Amino acid sequence: MTRVVLAPDSFKGTITAADAAAALAEGWATVEPDAEFVHRPMADGGEGTVAAFATAIPGARRMPVAVDGPAGSSIDSAWLLLPPDAEAPGGTAVVDLASTSGIELLDELRPWDADTRGFGQAIGAALGHGVSRVVVGIGSSASTDGGIGMLSALGARFLDAAGAPIARGARGLLDLASVDLGALRAAPEVRVLTDVTNPLTGPRGAAAVFGPQKGLLPADIERVDAALARLADLLGLDPALPGTGAAGGTGAALVAWGAVLAPGAGEVAELVGVDAAIRSADVVVTGEGSYDGQSGDGKVPSFIAGLAASAGAAPMLAAGRITDDSDTSLFTASASLTELAGSSAAALADPARWLREAGAALARSR
Repeated sequence: MTRVVLAPDSFKGTITAADAAAALAEGWATVEPDAEFVHRPMADGGEGTVAAFATAIPGARRMPVAVDGPAGSSIDSAWLLLPPDAEAPGGTAVVDLASTSGIELLDELRPWDADTRGFGQAIGAALGHGVSRVVVGIGSSASTDGGIGMLSALGARFLDAAGAPIARGARGLLDLASVDLGALRAAPEVRVLTDVTNPLTGPRGAAAVFGPQKGLLPADIERVDAALARLADLLGLDPALPGTGAAGGTGAALVAWGAVLAPGAGEVAELVGVDAAIRSADVVVTGEGSYDGQSGDGKVPSFIAGLAASAGAAPMLAAGRITDDSDTSLFTASASLTELAGSSAAALADPARWLREAGAALARSR
């Protein structure tokens, strides 16, 4: 009997990691009905992080919370409470930025006014519950506010030259003159899941690299970059530190709060027990929406493939699309939903169907 571990990332905007794993298992079972399946849906700190933990960890509880979304209006979100253990007797909170201050929560881009206050409010709710540890995922951000919205929600004050609170978002950053951290809530152990290594400022910084995705124009980049540099100076933070440019500078704000940045895929894998599951596997199937030339740089598929190879299991890949510049040599077999469906549009219209087809195709490849 074949033991198959299913550890895909979410297929962004189309299907969750948990549902992708279920569809792959259904497809594989049509070819090998007696196969044993172990579901370990993955994430790297972006979309689907809370869902991955919720699926993989028994006893995890969703904790509903209303927060100010990235546009400032109230939205319903949730953080995840993991059961207590020896290292975290008060339990662990998992909070992701994508579901509180994420770009997909916007109807239109708001480069100047979107912020991370909702993310901070969700973290604050977890602290109020009394958790011992906080794990945060910071992918898919909507703003370039340097994390000031998050820190404001946790008690920090960001002021202009007249001593008045600055406006929300990147707009406020331009007027920042001083910071008051006197009422900032104390941080417990905080781990930040991110696959971004960019610094806060400079040509590889938050404004230059990620600002355009959030609506900043080329003429805006220099001003926002300078504002982020001023924020780093006021927080006593090195703006060249890798990872501080993640999520529009929220990585920097979290470091200033006392958090530790960690590779997202590796941290999620450790916390949901992927390594232990793979050690007894014959096959490991992973995947993501688009497997391309960047997918080998610490992303979920390449990370899982490495674990599988080390354990002597066969790594396989299912992806929405597999681009010509990608390296699939890490895998013993791969399946593209776009190729199976005949077009990208068809694959996107019914990803569960084509993931089932991919699961069957991978099973037949053995």
